[in-house]
Amino acid sequence: MDAEADPPTRSRTERHKCFACYKQFKKKEHLVEHMKISYHTPHQPKCGVCQKHCKSYESLRNHLTGPLSRASCSRTFSAQGCDLCLKLYDSPSSLVKHIEICPLSAPASLGTKILPFAGSVDEKHTTKDAKAIAFNCVMVGGGTDGSLDLCARVCLVDEDEDIIFHTYVQPQSTVTDYRYEITGLTEEHLRNSKSHKEVQDKILEILYNGESARRLMSDSGKARLLVGHDLKHGLDCLRINYPGHLLRDTAKYRPLLKTNLVSHSLKYLTKTYLGYNIQTGEHDPYVDCVSVMRLYKRMRAQDHQVNGIGTPNSDSGFESQKAEELENMTPDELYQLSKSNYKCWCLDSKKAAGPVDF
Repeated sequence: MDAEADPPTRSRTERHKCFACYKQFKKKEHLVEHMKISYHTPHQPKCGVCQKHCKSYESLRNHLTGPLSRASCSRTFSAQGCDLCLKLYDSPSSLVKHIEICPLSAPASLGTKILPFAGSVDEKHTTKDAKAIAFNCVMVGGGTDGSLDLCARVCLVDEDEDIIFHTYVQPQSTVTDYRYEITGLTEEHLRNSKSHKEVQDKILEILYNGESARRLMSDSGKARLLVGHDLKHGLDCLRINYPGHLLRDTAKYRPLLKTNLVSHSLKYLTKTYLGYNIQTGEHDPYVDCVSVMRLYKRMRAQDHQVNGIGTPNSDSGFESQKAEELENMTPDELYQLSKSNYKCWCLDSKKAAGPVDF
């Protein structure tokens, strides 16, 4: 057979590499399908050495320091990277300066000595612009076996780590297990506590921030963002409904999930990303509130320098293109079409700073 009739060796072995995660595919159509389901955007955690995109910070940590980590990235990161925020710094002196401030100290425990105690909303919290509020509640047990969760204590903290509201709550059914080893609560704490309805109304008053229920679904309203860990469980116990677009849940936020998309505990997240231990004995709601607020602010502070790419959108850019057009695009052009499948918390800071051209 004539040698000119044989296709070049390169065409038989050519592989199509993803612009974001560097996976390779034999056929361009397979790369296109990968891009449709990967949701690669600048919002994903990214290796500071090779720029590879990862689905979560746990995936990025495995890439940098895990048993199957990439050798070149691992070497560079061990010399220039921060184990908490996973950022890379250009010089040893910059890294040393960063490490001095990156690990945080555990907040002082509120304790259970004040009986009962209820904070109040002062003028500065009722008039200033909408901000995030951290929420945590302590559960005691009800039911014949004590397994029914009953809210017995609530704490709300602002972004400055000041208590906005804290009170003990009268459970709606008989307490059969105070779970003292974890809660530190006894019957005495709840004897003169606020009713469930009083607490519910006060929390909603703080969160609504003077906003009408009709406008609560709007992103442009004054209602506050609610930050917490496993928020749905706590809100359900208090029978509070709050719009999903105003919730910031560290147990559901995709970059903070395990590689199999299962939630980490707040204790793990605090140790791994903030550098201190919590919940070593009694679970203090103030400490948990502060920790979850710090996690939120650390995630919100990510600077992804996004301009017209990667913002959450139900209308995928791929849907408007024909299959032949997609297969003729370069990996970079396919990446430009990709949309995130979650709302990155960095967008909260961009929104607060003013209009952004997306």
